[in-house]
Amino acid sequence: MAEAKTKANDASVEGFIAAVEPEAKRDDARVLLEMFERVTGAKPQMWGGSIIGFGEYRTTYESGRDVHWMRAGFSPRKAKHSLYMMGGYCDDIAAKARDADLTRLGKHKTGKSCLYINKLADVDLNVLEEMIAKDWATMNRIYPD
Repeated sequence: MAEAKTKANDASVEGFIAAVEPEAKRDDARVLLEMFERVTGAKPQMWGGSIIGFGEYRTTYESGRDVHWMRAGFSPRKAKHSLYMMGGYCDDIAAKARDADLTRLGKHKTGKSCLYINKLADVDLNVLEEMIAKDWATMNRIYPD
């Protein structure tokens, strides 16, 4: 099996955020960092060069592929913020509940395990925080430490 390219590392989260452009994305990234830290209680860690992750888990898919990945995280990308919310990806019940929450969130797009937001002003931050909390709880239920 090929080894994952994106791994946890010791790069500075604050240093990464300080370099995010434009300033509005950087400001949003600081809000997301604070929100994820508060909700998860986990220390942020860089994954690869552009993802800020919280916690981690290991699993083996039915295909035999071993996975070591963050429980939650985000990346302040140039076009959109990518939020990695693994609970809805790893659990069908959580995915259905997340779908209901998405109707209340505001302007967004979704991928298989990602939530894409142009800017935080486009969404209800209280709903986003609820979603992160539910997702975190799902990951802790499925993959207890």
